[in-house]
Amino acid sequence: MTSFSSGHGKEVLPDLYYYTNQIVNVVMIGKPDGEWVLVDCGLPGSGDELIEVAEKRFGKNRPPAAILLTHGHFDHVGSIVALLEKWDVPVYAHELEFPYLTNKQAYPEPDSTVEGGLLAKMAGIYPHEPIDITASLKPLPADGTVPELPAWRWIHAPGHSPGQVVFFREEDKTLLSADAFITVRQDSFYKVLIQKKDVNGPPRYFTTDWKAAKETVQKLRELQPALVISGHGQAMKGAPLRLGLKNLADNFDEVAVPDHGKFV
Repeated sequence: MTSFSSGHGKEVLPDLYYYTNQIVNVVMIGKPDGEWVLVDCGLPGSGDELIEVAEKRFGKNRPPAAILLTHGHFDHVGSIVALLEKWDVPVYAHELEFPYLTNKQAYPEPDSTVEGGLLAKMAGIYPHEPIDITASLKPLPADGTVPELPAWRWIHAPGHSPGQVVFFREEDKTLLSADAFITVRQDSFYKVLIQKKDVNGPPRYFTTDWKAAKETVQKLRELQPALVISGHGQAMKGAPLRLGLKNLADNFDEVAVPDHGKFV
């Protein structure tokens, strides 16, 4: 699985950079000459690649102040163990994700029967087992603040996973939407490959609670984000984002919820 954007990074704001690791985005918050925070950790086997990207932007021996996890699916935590071997830093996540991050519980097996394209049909081979980062793991503060990032807040965004969170900066309406909604049709291999921009619901094969997913999208639409970096796809802003998110929120059952699948 890959895309034409794989291996490329983009600075969308002076303190906001994202790097596409095959089909998933890793976000680095902070200016190159200051402290920084990493959001999500890409696919398995990508630790050295992500360390190289971080060192190119921030310099050697400049680890992040913290790692933030939007949720614990394999494509968002795949290289975290390797990164923690290099960087001794705290990892923050929602407490509802802790069972999957402390080796206590596996996610439900991805749904390869769900309506969708080739990547949905392949979902049966995607890892869903827990990992164990107990020694580094800390809960996100209950008051919605984000450690090391005073201008940001976290928002619970369940549906795709029980403890998924997004990160929002009010001053410039920047949203890291994780997999609550994404900017590519993730079950279509062709659209993932060419990274066609399009506001979509969460990846179908891993989303287990469609009612909660719909409520999450409607809640995030109310934030009126001006810039979005999602877990999959390219950054979006302006009218295409605004209209796409409105259409998704208003017509979620028709455009996001699959016609069939074991979680529908």
